Amino acid sequence: MFKLTNEEWAELVANCDRFKNLKHSTSLPTVFTEHGAVMLANILRSKRAVDMSVYVVRAFIRLREAMAWNKELAKKIDEIEQRMDIHDKAITSLFNAIKKMIALPPPKKKKIGFIH
Repeated sequence: MFKLTNEEWAELVANCDRFKNLKHSTSLPTVFTEHGAVMLANILRSKRAVDMSVYVVRAFIRLREAMAWNKELAKKIDEIEQRMDIHDKAITSLFNAIKKMIALPPPKKKKIGFIH
């Protein structure tokens, strides 16, 4: 069990509508970790406490899965950005080569026939 920091509290109120009543609170809320909720449920031993501990554990599992998925997504986005940089450089060099070819003067044509 621990108290939220001001930043955590502000984020909680901003992101979760059901905690909008905390917006006007003068004190920081006290929260439980996953393990704290399980320990509390073991102490209380009521059906509701056990049900809530299962709910909390499932929520933490989903949270961990979402965080892992976000890390994987961020990694893939970084890889795509790096590939785009490489492609951008290749396309730029291709355009520069085409511009050089266009800028060359046309070759002189030789006259056909005999010259006197």
